[in-house]
Amino acid sequence: MRDPGCLFCTIVAGEADADVVLEDDVVVAFLDTRPVFKGHVLLVPRDHVVTLPDLPASLRDGFLAAAQRLATAMVDALGAQGSFVAMNNVVSQSVPHLHLHVVPRTKADGLRGFFWPRTKYADAAEQTAYAEKLRAALV
Repeated sequence: MRDPGCLFCTIVAGEADADVVLEDDVVVAFLDTRPVFKGHVLLVPRDHVVTLPDLPASLRDGFLAAAQRLATAMVDALGAQGSFVAMNNVVSQSVPHLHLHVVPRTKADGLRGFFWPRTKYADAAEQTAYAEKLRAALV
């Protein structure tokens, strides 16, 4: 099921550009274009689901398994010490399609509470390099 007006549905369909790092029958994960830290990934179900409570049980295990793989890749591929994993439901949900943030973390990285400072990739090549590192760790 797809919503043609949804940005994430267009990414899932391959109609909008994104640096995809993981995809299977249930989910697609891609780099956030406004990352908290470089390597910040958004994980979305392929089906248009708005919030976590809307996620069908049949998709839940695949969604969570992909989140675990991405959290591991933050350490293995990017040298992070851990990760921050979060999702919003309606409030602060900039795109109304369920998405889980997986953000690489290191001690003293400046992230405090729920204040999410944003950073930028130097250029498209740097962004692509981060995506390639994550893809390689997810094989």
